[in-house]
Amino acid sequence: MTGVTDVAIAVVLGGALGTGGLLLLVLMPRWGAPGLERRIAPYIRDVTDPQGVTPLVGVSMPSVIWDRVQAGSAVFGGASDAVGRRLRQAGRRADEQGVAAYRARRLIWMLGGLVLGGLVTVGLVLSGRFSTPAVVVPVVAAAVGAVGCDALLARAARARVARVQEELPTVLEFLALCLSAGEGILDSLRRVGQVGAGELTAEIRAAVLAVGTGSTLAESLTAMARGLDIPALTRAVDHIVAALDRGAPLAHVLQAQAADAREDAKRALIEQAGRKEILMLLPLVFLILPLSVLFAVFPGVFMLRLGIG
Repeated sequence: MTGVTDVAIAVVLGGALGTGGLLLLVLMPRWGAPGLERRIAPYIRDVTDPQGVTPLVGVSMPSVIWDRVQAGSAVFGGASDAVGRRLRQAGRRADEQGVAAYRARRLIWMLGGLVLGGLVTVGLVLSGRFSTPAVVVPVVAAAVGAVGCDALLARAARARVARVQEELPTVLEFLALCLSAGEGILDSLRRVGQVGAGELTAEIRAAVLAVGTGSTLAESLTAMARGLDIPALTRAVDHIVAALDRGAPLAHVLQAQAADAREDAKRALIEQAGRKEILMLLPLVFLILPLSVLFAVFPGVFMLRLGIG
């Protein structure tokens, strides 16, 4: 065996030994069990220090190292505002802890890609097909893992935003119906949250819950619209807040907003149909037409060859 093969075998054996040791450490109560502050935090949430200036007692070294690793990965993980907005649009936790958890998951994806790339490189070495460009395979795999994690989050955010846009006209019309029946705006929102099912109704339930805990209705609706960052929803919420401030009839405002939302949905559907039509032309131009020409020309060419022969 050559020296490179010996190094590859050593890397495989060392990686297996390190993975086994890490799994054993995770199974230990000191490492695997949640800390005391994490277990009692849900029960003393009202008296915890929101600024984080109170020194913690008994902070373990692994947690400190993990926090530093997360802080280092934040440099390559994008701005916190952009990550938080995508998390909020995807329906996930979007505060500082949620952003930190997402960056930790992204780091795990990067490490997984790095490990897979290292295994591929070791396999190339063991098979005798190693070349110098294969050295960058682990780095490329780690980058692919990070990009894949971001792509999955962006896809989830786009899918949820699309569902909210589809539900918006129906929700606005139901709110207008409740207001026309004599209910107040808060009672109408509460009824929509109780009766409806979907992404937007879940956001409305959260806004009503925020009103019950002390926030004003305008602040709750504005925070919901700002978090989802959907133009149609933001426009509807702005009109609702303006109508509440000026005392305008909300039923007519909501009916007009529902009509505008349906027009936006029709316009988006037409644009999507146009894009799909262009995509449908690709197999026609590059697959069906060449095959048709081949079927038409090949018999003639074959007969000409027979005649020449």
